[in-house]
Amino acid sequence: MAKGILGRKIGMTQIFSEEGLQIPVTVVKADPNVVLQLKTTETDGYEAVQLGFEDKREKLAIKPEQGHVAKANTAPKRFIREFRNLNVADYELGQEVKVDVFTEGDIVDVTGTSKGKGFQGSIKRHGFSRGPMTHGSRYHRKSGSMGSIAALHVFKGKKLPGHMGAKTVTIQNLEIVKVDLERNVLMIKGNIPGSKKALIKIRSAVKAK
Repeated sequence: MAKGILGRKIGMTQIFSEEGLQIPVTVVKADPNVVLQLKTTETDGYEAVQLGFEDKREKLAIKPEQGHVAKANTAPKRFIREFRNLNVADYELGQEVKVDVFTEGDIVDVTGTSKGKGFQGSIKRHGFSRGPMTHGSRYHRKSGSMGSIAALHVFKGKKLPGHMGAKTVTIQNLEIVKVDLERNVLMIKGNIPGSKKALIKIRSAVKAK
């Protein structure tokens, strides 16, 4: 059965298994989410559960937001996302979703916004090789050839310098190593997108083996 929750990335640490193996983990704090809306095929054309995470001050929410969360009898939320492939019948409006929906060993997909790197050259952005750094070389860290001379223009899709990072990234098939219900914490094996305090979406893996 598919599951999902929203949270914040706290950072990385390490834990040790019973066999003494060191496991790098990312700590995600997922305070109880609130079900804000249940979408059905009859009313919306598809099935989905809308979750809200982390309260924000009421004066920061516009009136439509306030009316939307009032139906679930909760405060305005900072982070709202929809989860498809969930069994809508298992949820109720205003219900709290906690970290215990997951268990140790579950395989999940994690979505977040990658760190922004600003404007970067083709070497850092795409992994191009550089030219000789010796005296007399006029080609050090430039992009190199832009294509054939006959086209008289650069083809669409050419890898060029530009803005790097700050994109929505999903990492698939990560394992949940530990679930701490008392502190509302999930420990996920490996690294996940985003900087510390980044907002994260965790859902059951789509391509889990």
